[in-house]
Amino acid sequence: MRFIPPPRRLRVVSLPTIVLLLAGALAAPIHAASPAASPIALRDAVTAAWRAHPSARATDATLAAARARADAAGRPLYNPEVQFAADDEGTDRTTTAGVSLALDLSGKRRARRDAAASQLDVAVAQARLSRRDFVAAWLVGWADWQSASRRVQQGEQRLALISRFADLADKQFGVGDISSLERDLARLARDEAEAEQAALLAEAAEAEEAFRNVGGQPDAVASDSAWSQALPDVAPAPTTWEALPEWQIAQAQSEGAARQVTVAQRDRVPDPTLALTGGRIDYGPVSDNVVGVSLSVPLFVRNPYRAEVVAALADADAAAAQADITGAQLASRAQRTAASYAAVRRAFARWSQSTGTDVEKRAELLERLWRAGELSTADYLLQLKQTLDTALAGAALEGQLWRRATDYLAATGQLEAWLGMNDATGETSR
Repeated sequence: MRFIPPPRRLRVVSLPTIVLLLAGALAAPIHAASPAASPIALRDAVTAAWRAHPSARATDATLAAARARADAAGRPLYNPEVQFAADDEGTDRTTTAGVSLALDLSGKRRARRDAAASQLDVAVAQARLSRRDFVAAWLVGWADWQSASRRVQQGEQRLALISRFADLADKQFGVGDISSLERDLARLARDEAEAEQAALLAEAAEAEEAFRNVGGQPDAVASDSAWSQALPDVAPAPTTWEALPEWQIAQAQSEGAARQVTVAQRDRVPDPTLALTGGRIDYGPVSDNVVGVSLSVPLFVRNPYRAEVVAALADADAAAAQADITGAQLASRAQRTAASYAAVRRAFARWSQSTGTDVEKRAELLERLWRAGELSTADYLLQLKQTLDTALAGAALEGQLWRRATDYLAATGQLEAWLGMNDATGETSR
């Protein structure tokens, strides 16, 4: 029996070829981005998932607490004190009442209010980070579930094709066209396909569980392979990071640490206490009114609070250094995610345009060659397996495309804008 290779125009794109496409895409230049919007159904599903998830309520509660602390820091430091005194000594009787108030003459209240404002900025940025991380986790979970579901569909097609071939092999063996060894080979291929299909079903169940754990509802958003066309192009990495919550947190923490230095310096200034008293003194039959004013100032002699200032200065230096580290890390992450996304995007585009990914046509051609005796059973199964493996690799590659796109959008501050979830008020759930 003579072996005839398949025509070149239907050449199989194997998994190693896809790897080579990825490697070539890494070396290709990155083009500028063009505006793109996410699919409305996907956008609505993500927004609804965030609003319904406990993380949104926890984030809103944390923000409310931070705003309350900022309001508390802006309140006056001291409340007035009221005093009543009565002294009865023989025929002399003294009754007085007074009020006292510590005076903030050094600006402690203003310094603490400014420091609390920085802490509120940190809380707002952390809330945005929490929402962005939730959205990214939701999209990754959705992409993995979609990829696993498509792989299950491809596996079902593989099992149907190989089962059909096994049935044909039984018939061919019955009429003496093939040997028992070839018939057994077809049966073994069917058993292998069944085992692999069971593994794909298990992977899909795990992916669905992971998707539900991040608030996903598989029935709430349909699968549409055309959505990959809505993914944005790759733009050069930004040189400023104002839109990234990690940068906002680092900057707010650095500014807050610097303001804590002012707080520590103000705390070294003693606040005087002014008291005003008034009353009546009775000397037997004679009585008289009394009025008194007093001023007391604490003396910071035993503890001048210098160590607190030194510690605050060191914390400010550390926070500034950490902000520089964060900026460098964000720049590196943006470059990495842009390169990875560009590579996978180009590889997926090339795979989608390949003529060897049509499983049905490829299977029909191979079967005709096998029936004509131009392909052995082993060659038929080998080439059919390559075709089916390529289709499975494409489903996995599309999942990787969404994963890399999510990483890229998150690393460049575009994720929430792409999903239409940007806001200017700092509210995270609405």
